[in-house]
Amino acid sequence: MRPLAIALVVLLCESVAAQEIRIGSKEDTETPILAEIAGHLIRDAGLPVEMKTGLGGTGFVWKALEVGAVDLYPEYTGTLYKDIFKGRLPEDENVLRAELAKLGIGMTRPLGFANNYALGMRRARAEELKVSKVSDLRGHPDLRLGFSNEFLDRPDGWPGLKARYRLPHPAPRGMDHRLAYEALRDGAIDVTDLYTTDGEIRKFDLIALADDERFFPKYEAVFVYRLDLEDRAPAAVGALRQLEGRVTTDDMINLNLRSVETKGAEAEIAAAFVRDRLSPGATAAPAESDAHKLWRLTREHLTLVGIGLTAALVVALPLGVLAARRPGLGRVLISAAGILQTIPSLALLVLLIVLLDMIGPVPAIVALFLYGLLPILVNTSAGLRAIPPSMAESAEALGLSPAARLWRVELPLASRSILAGVQTAAVVMIGTATLGALIGAGGYGEPIVTGLRRYDNAQIVFGAVPAAVMALAAQGLFEIAERMLVPRGLRLKPVE
Repeated sequence: MRPLAIALVVLLCESVAAQEIRIGSKEDTETPILAEIAGHLIRDAGLPVEMKTGLGGTGFVWKALEVGAVDLYPEYTGTLYKDIFKGRLPEDENVLRAELAKLGIGMTRPLGFANNYALGMRRARAEELKVSKVSDLRGHPDLRLGFSNEFLDRPDGWPGLKARYRLPHPAPRGMDHRLAYEALRDGAIDVTDLYTTDGEIRKFDLIALADDERFFPKYEAVFVYRLDLEDRAPAAVGALRQLEGRVTTDDMINLNLRSVETKGAEAEIAAAFVRDRLSPGATAAPAESDAHKLWRLTREHLTLVGIGLTAALVVALPLGVLAARRPGLGRVLISAAGILQTIPSLALLVLLIVLLDMIGPVPAIVALFLYGLLPILVNTSAGLRAIPPSMAESAEALGLSPAARLWRVELPLASRSILAGVQTAAVVMIGTATLGALIGAGGYGEPIVTGLRRYDNAQIVFGAVPAAVMALAAQGLFEIAERMLVPRGLRLKPVE
């Protein structure tokens, strides 16, 4: 598996100069802005930059840093203490820095602000219920809670908070962080998790409940980076140092609010901040035209689907033949492929990142390959088993070898069923491939993730519509393939 994965990386990824700096971020609003600010400063230091923003939650982007898929990304000290090191370290910056160094990772000094966790409510609702601190929630067990999915699972999130405050509420709803704000605004939920520098706090007139039992740690913003960067590109680390102590809480709230209200690209927002506050002569990265972006996303999406579908066909077709020949083994193969199909896409991506020790196109392609096995396997087996025994006996009577019977008689007779399975696999892959954007695989999922982050429906449509068009085009191509590959007699409709 590993040699194949490495070979795919070489084939898929463009050559990257040794000094190119790859900057990652999570899929929230704030860290992509910080990543773009770093990108501007590093470009001004004379180094080329590749942005890999929106890589999902902490686990995704941390893994990307560990395996070298990114060289640096913005993080928070509280997340490092509680999530990465699972609360094993005392909250001491020197201890944290030493432990990170053991993993080959460095950390800047704090940037100047902390983005702490808090629970938030609409101001009017909180005043109505006289709720101002987290402990007040104990007196309102009927309140509807909705938290970001990451907050629900983190040790410094809902599990620990519920235990510390002895909250009586049932399991909260899990949802995307941005959608949770909209649900809070619309009254669908009463309480959600906030980041204290989020622009939505001002936009939606929310209040952060006081953490009166001091459960949440302090989340000071920092950059973490691979230590080899200090030797490979010391100017990049020097550029990061320029940010230490230079970004205030008000700065970050305003940057986040601008992103939410204007739906502006993080690169533009970051460029304005760098020019106004850090480096008046900074040059912005050239903007990518919509046409160029659509062509790039199409190439990336086709690459993911094309390689995944080809691999699935190469593996599933002979397995389907074997399943038709040996029904007992066939049931085992189909059951195994069916189990793979039931694994949630994000869970499978995380598992593959761990197994392959990499992030980007390869885990996405392997996931698509696994999802494509079942329909091709089932349809191949079913098509072969549906061949009338008389036809098989006639082919045998003609003296054809088993291999010749398979290629000249049985597969052509089953071709219509096989093509239907391949078509189903292709359409499933086109839709599922959009999740690859969460791990830096690109494709049409990239603008969809960006649109969700910015409340920007235009960006969502920019990714969703081409994906739908590609799925329709795939169906059309398979209809043409059926006319070319399936014997004409098998395509004739029966006479009524």
